[in-house]
Amino acid sequence: MHSVDPVVLGTSGVTAADVVAVARGGARIELSEEAVTALAAARDIVDALAAKPEPVYGVSTGFGALATRHISQELRAQLQRNIVRSHAAGMGPKVEREVVRALMFLRLKTLCSGHTGVRPEVAQTMADVLNAGITPVVHEYGSLGCSGDLAPLSHCALTLMGEGDAEGPDGVVRPAGELLAAHGIAPVELREKEGLALLNGTDGMLGMLVMALADLELLYRSADVTAALTLEALLGTDKVLASELHAIRPHPGQGASAANMLAVLKGSGLTGHHQEGAPRVQDAYSVRCAPQVAGAGRDTMAHARVVAERELASAVDNPVVLPEDGRVESNGNFHGAPVAYVLDFLAIAVADLASIAERRTDRLLDKNRSHGLPPFLADDPGVDSGLMIAQYTQAALVSEMKRLAVPASADSIPSSAMQEDHVSMGWSAARKLRTAVDNLTRVLAVELYAATRAIQLREGLTPAPASQAVLEAVREAGVEGPGPDRFLAPDLAAADAFVREGRLVAAVEPVTGPLA
Repeated sequence: MHSVDPVVLGTSGVTAADVVAVARGGARIELSEEAVTALAAARDIVDALAAKPEPVYGVSTGFGALATRHISQELRAQLQRNIVRSHAAGMGPKVEREVVRALMFLRLKTLCSGHTGVRPEVAQTMADVLNAGITPVVHEYGSLGCSGDLAPLSHCALTLMGEGDAEGPDGVVRPAGELLAAHGIAPVELREKEGLALLNGTDGMLGMLVMALADLELLYRSADVTAALTLEALLGTDKVLASELHAIRPHPGQGASAANMLAVLKGSGLTGHHQEGAPRVQDAYSVRCAPQVAGAGRDTMAHARVVAERELASAVDNPVVLPEDGRVESNGNFHGAPVAYVLDFLAIAVADLASIAERRTDRLLDKNRSHGLPPFLADDPGVDSGLMIAQYTQAALVSEMKRLAVPASADSIPSSAMQEDHVSMGWSAARKLRTAVDNLTRVLAVELYAATRAIQLREGLTPAPASQAVLEAVREAGVEGPGPDRFLAPDLAAADAFVREGRLVAAVEPVTGPLA
């Protein structure tokens, strides 16, 4: 299960690559000596404050709207257990394993910062659970993205206590206590502040942002390839991709996308025929402006990456321990607005990228706009429907993505008796972005399927070497070429896997060199 190299947690945060390694690669986690020392030092501060008669929020008081009650010593362990049990109130479908692993890992990252006040053994237990491949059952609904991802993190904390349900490394859901016992892990007995510290962070939305960015790195390169293939299939001009044109509007993403498309089209015998037959001075916007749209999305990703990197270096908890002067202070750093905004921003960019890809696909299928291709790329139009309904599927995906682009972060719904009267809805923004990224993969797969078929129908013209490499690779992957109608869903599924697994980009890069 584990990657070769373990991820060692210190006090200064983690990288996006660490998150992906743990969430998707099963990398083993180790606590550094620095982290254990910081954990112990912060715990000493909490213990000292807990012994004083003055109430300290999260240490010797209730929580949220109930923070005015001072909790006596004999009830504090019960208080910490109760907050976990009562907050583990999620509903709906089970969240994906990789999301839960990212969520737990990022909470552990904050624990190791030395700003939360939990004991080293609590952090080590969380690392042990992750290393054992035990995944708490976390539900779709329950987080408002403020005071952190409360319900999702509470379900994770419940597992550390040996309560609730979790999924074992074999994928079978069992009582968490049984799974801990089977792996020799003792449940934690929570003390002052520890229950609160385990569930007060933006870890779920941040984990999903990091993984979405990893996926979109690949998909934006894939979109440049499919756009280039469509331009080629439509006998368009690659002159609009010249670097000097993009230099006078110097958005970095735009220049990178144009360069990628130009590299794919190098040596094509199909481009530049736009003056023949039915002459056109310019290609349609969906073809000509592909670098501008994909480039804007790339620049949006760059901004989102900056936000993610800042969050990955952050200690998000309330209250926090400030070791320099021995204070425990309340704060608002758990608010998910910074992450929620970029999650929504990415959903907008992703929907637009899918939209322009769908428009290019439709152009390939319309005999009035495809410059000589048969209707719907059918073998015998009228008898055969060709790719007509593949475009319907693509359009349905795009339509859903437009709905998913409506920002969650523009909404807020008050909670906790108006104590938490403004929330980020960042978890919801992350969940819909995951669906949008998944749909974008499918949309690009349909464009790939249509464009490769169209190129093959341009008999007598030689595609670019990179395009030819794609044609060969996609056919080897089980995506059939032109011919009479057949059961289409398996072809589309094979094209989807081809894009999703990075094989489209892998097919062109030996010819083009690494794409930006």
